[in-house]
Amino acid sequence: MNQVEISAGIVTYNNAKEIIPCLNTLVEYTQGMNLKIYIFDNHSQDETVSLVRAGFPQVHIIESSENYGFGYGHNQILKRVASRYHMVVNPDIQFVEHTVERLVRFLEHNPKVGMVTPQIRNLDGSEQFLPKRDPKFSYVILSKLNPFRFYRDEYTRSGEKFTKPTRILSSTGCFFIIRTELFRENNGFDERYFMYFEDADLSRSIRKRGAVVFYPKAYVYHAWKRDNTRSLRGIRIFLTSMMKYFWKWKRDVR
Repeated sequence: MNQVEISAGIVTYNNAKEIIPCLNTLVEYTQGMNLKIYIFDNHSQDETVSLVRAGFPQVHIIESSENYGFGYGHNQILKRVASRYHMVVNPDIQFVEHTVERLVRFLEHNPKVGMVTPQIRNLDGSEQFLPKRDPKFSYVILSKLNPFRFYRDEYTRSGEKFTKPTRILSSTGCFFIIRTELFRENNGFDERYFMYFEDADLSRSIRKRGAVVFYPKAYVYHAWKRDNTRSLRGIRIFLTSMMKYFWKWKRDVR
């Protein structure tokens, strides 16, 4: 296990407050593992890069002259890794002991699984119920209206009790581990999405080659704020990505 090559990719943009807890916990709870960490910074205007450079000299930093988006940044990291398994990590993720180890061991023992994600928790320990089904209009739009909140529960499968690894349709993009070769065969993320829906899109593509699995016996914390969709720019990006997703998968979306 300790000799398995693992890489971790983090795309940052003005994440000075989140990146230190993320890297502190990632480094602490992967001691002894053969892990290389990469950060692609989307032209942050805060101290993100200087903080990482000062506190984590082992992290490989790629600086961009512009903000090209989430998928583009992760794809630039993918070009540089030579691992068996690759972790996609949001800068607001915080790790706990054994999570990475358990997920990697699960992939080692289950060669037909291409991508695995653990339980995602809020900082107070409660579970974040994130999408596990493919997006559709009722899930991503109608579910935001009070009479149709039940669509969100259906989308996230929040009413189900998961006690063992379970195949799902869609993995959250905030944290998952994927077979690097499989990720590379897929050409990484579809860069037509600046942000939003690229995780659902990737999950849909990966399912053609291997299972996408929710692993409830491990977890990470996610300091989720949803700030981006509270601005007009964020809403525009969300709706643009949604339309790109629905158009791309129009034969399958209902």
